[in-house]
Parts: sequence; C-alpha cells; structure tokens
Amino acid sequence: MFYYLNGKLTYLRPDYAVIDCGGVGYQMMISATTYAQLSRRHETMPDGSCDEKTEKLFAYFSVKEDSQELYGFYNEEERDIFKLLITVSGIGPKGALSVLSALTPAEIAAACAGDDAKAIARANGIGMKTAQKVIIELKDKIAKTVSEAGAISETESAGYKGQASAMNDAISALTVLGYSKSEAAKAARAAGNGTVEEIIKKALTLLMK
Repeated sequence: MFYYLNGKLTYLRPDYAVIDCGGVGYQMMISATTYAQLSRRHETMPDGSCDEKTEKLFAYFSVKEDSQELYGFYNEEERDIFKLLITVSGIGPKGALSVLSALTPAEIAAACAGDDAKAIARANGIGMKTAQKVIIELKDKIAKTVSEAGAISETESAGYKGQASAMNDAISALTVLGYSKSEAAKAARAAGNGTVEEIIKKALTLLMK
C-alpha cells in the first residue's frame, strides 16, 4: 500500500518519526539505526519536535486483526531486511525492528555469514533459538539482499564483523552499568561506529541527556 513517504519530518523520537504529507501526519515506527541516520540530518527539540525539513522514508504497512502500524526505514535495504525477518517464526514486526536496532543490515548479513547467532541474540527480546532460526532460514536470502544493494562485499565482510563485535561489546558494557538492552542498543547505534570505548563514551553522553 505504501512504498515510501516523502514530506516534512515534524517529530523524531528513538522509536518513531512523524512525516507530514499534505497536512496529514503519519506516525512511522523506526529502528535505532534509522533514528541515528535521521538525527544526524535534523535538529530536534527535547519534546521530539523536529525542524520540518523534507525527509523520505521507505515504508511497510502492517495490518493485524487488532492493529494497524506503519514502519519507516531510511533506505530500501533496511526495509527489505525487515520484510525477510518477519517471515521467521517467532519474529513479528516489533522483533524485526529490535534486530535492526541492534544491528545494521550489513552487520546482520555479516552475522549470518559467520553463523554468529550471539550477535543477533543481542537484540532485545530475541533469544538464541530464534537467532539461530534467523541464520538457518535467512542466511542466503539476507546475503543476497544486502550484496545486491551494494552495502557489503567479500572484502568488506571482515570489517563489518569487527564493527558488529565492537557494537555488541559496547551494548554489553552498557547493560552491566544498569541500562536495559533496549536502551543500550538504541544509544550505541545512535553513537555510530568506532572502537568499543568510543561507542560507550558517546552512548553514555546520549543516555545521560
């Protein structure tokens, strides 16, 4: 139904964004990865209100018996990985968003390629059994999707694995400090790439605001 929405970004919070298209505000649930991408390009106020500059988010419309939710993604690749993740038994839209909040699409591909279920299980609400199912069911599909998008190559794979490891170590350290997995993952993703120490330092700054 919705392929993408292109309009004014009026609200931006860690879990959702609001796009104004022709005077209608569409609330789109987003991952921490998408939030990090948007927060770098837009100025937000403490209440989440945004600078209203034009933004384009790719969409997925989830319809259930008791709810209808719109999900937004900063690029088609993330949306396509989301669509693959929700085909795995035990992972619904919220679970898929949780995985995409803990790992970027390229990092998910690297985790699948390396049979690294622990990396996927870092996502809030995703256990080891479900993480293993993701690898078994989607390993080839995810690798194909990401490589076709040009986001990861064989020569880049090791680099992504290393960055995924740094991100996961930072998230673990933040949970030891008392933050929930969800809080730690969102802050670490918003902090961006770097060494474990750099990610932790930036994430703590964001968490203490």
